[in-house]
Amino acid sequence: MVVRAELMVVLEAPEAWLVAVGARRDPAAFRSLFEHFAPRLKGFFVRGGLDPARADELVQEVLVRVWVHARSYDPARASANTWVFTIARNTRIDVARRDSVRATALPDDGVSGGPEGPLVALQSRHEAAALRAALQELPDGQRVVLERAYFEERSLSEIAAQEGLPLGTVKSRVRLAFERLRVALGAGR
Repeated sequence: MVVRAELMVVLEAPEAWLVAVGARRDPAAFRSLFEHFAPRLKGFFVRGGLDPARADELVQEVLVRVWVHARSYDPARASANTWVFTIARNTRIDVARRDSVRATALPDDGVSGGPEGPLVALQSRHEAAALRAALQELPDGQRVVLERAYFEERSLSEIAAQEGLPLGTVKSRVRLAFERLRVALGAGR
């Protein structure tokens, strides 16, 4: 009698939760994943040198990525812990790159069109105009949160305190705003 190896695997709780989220978008399983991994991820980021507020933001970003990509999780290839912390490491790298690009961006002198040339500068202006228009179409609550987070460079915790809102509400508004912007700008194609 031949028994397939996949059937012999007994899934631990985090693996089972990930499979449930990937297969059925199970909110209870995701809540369990969140409660299990959020404090561990925050500790990982804080030990990596981030302040606690920034670590909270990254935890939120990582867990959104877990939700989105849970269908690709294969318990035969990696444990849930390995899979989630790989996403966390990659997210941290992405954020570090974004921050370094933001810090080293060259000012546009308006004549040369930046280091890439006038066509790239023109395309960038069109994209910026489309983004400004899409931002204006957002509901006020979502637009204000994005403006404070990205233009005023405030943490989500600071925004929550300033607006008198729960942190979860601020995070939800950011997520919903990004979804609307993605649709408005056609990035999901």
